[in-house]
Amino acid sequence: MIRLKVTRMNCGGCARSVTRAVLGVDPNATVDIDLGGGIVSIASASDATRFADAVRSAGYGAEPLSTAA
Repeated sequence: MIRLKVTRMNCGGCARSVTRAVLGVDPNATVDIDLGGGIVSIASASDATRFADAVRSAGYGAEPLSTAA
């Protein structure tokens, strides 16, 4: 499970944009968004850095969280 801390994601439209960015990297990924906590959980075999870069390209801040977080 990949977890990203995403900033500037504060509404349903933002969550949809972030989901689209994630699915652009891996169309088969499963995405779960905690809007209040700013956490995006992604089930995928792809690399966390690729997802973070895609979310940043969509206009949001994104940092991978350690698996222990």
